[in-house]
Amino acid sequence: MNKSEAREHVWEELIKVAKPDSRYHFDFNEYIPDFVSSHEATEKLISTPIYQEAQTIFITPDNCLEGLRAQTVKDGKTQIVSTYGIRRGLVELRPEDFSPGLEQYIVLLDMIEQVGNYISLEQLMGQYQFDLIVTGASAVNKSGVRFGKGHGFFDLEWAIFYELGVVHQHTPIIAFVHDSQVVDVDFELSPFDTLCDYIVTPTRIIHIPNSQKPTAGVIWEKLESGMMDDIPPLRELKELEQRGKLPNKT
Repeated sequence: MNKSEAREHVWEELIKVAKPDSRYHFDFNEYIPDFVSSHEATEKLISTPIYQEAQTIFITPDNCLEGLRAQTVKDGKTQIVSTYGIRRGLVELRPEDFSPGLEQYIVLLDMIEQVGNYISLEQLMGQYQFDLIVTGASAVNKSGVRFGKGHGFFDLEWAIFYELGVVHQHTPIIAFVHDSQVVDVDFELSPFDTLCDYIVTPTRIIHIPNSQKPTAGVIWEKLESGMMDDIPPLRELKELEQRGKLPNKT
């Protein structure tokens, strides 16, 4: 079974527990859904020492992570969230910028960009180190290989962050999924696969030791056609590279 086949297999089971998106219905090619009992997975995640000790967390804009985004604000942590498809860059959400009681609303995907602050890569590099990364997935295997909708955004985000020096090989990554999204299938790893250190579901936490984290950064010649036009952070990263501002390119 390859990744595409595994993804299709998971989607057949996921639709039984997935929550529809207001725009995409159950089109899992377009979004990673929230699911029944995601609050139980959130409770498990926030009980871990790596969450409790983290101050700055990168959280992907997946529907299933809405509850975690709200909890992060309540817990006084800063989160960085990428916009859909990274097309409008990154948004910074700091708990001190909002009134208590609004957490459930400000973390909605339609609200984040209105109430948060857009942050450039140069600002990110100067202000933050990520203590934790949390991502949704279409599916993940027990070796920590996760894959999303098939667009490669998460691996690209890791590559950008690695070049900025805001992550390193020991930065923990959590895949947040329903149990039906955990597959018992082996895949051949590519050098660009960003493996997760933990899988958190409503019923369990799986630890993956010695997970692989790519150190190549962005391989410009391997970008798909149109990505430089569609993703502003890529253009900023190229400019920072040309100016000699990247710590992992010196």
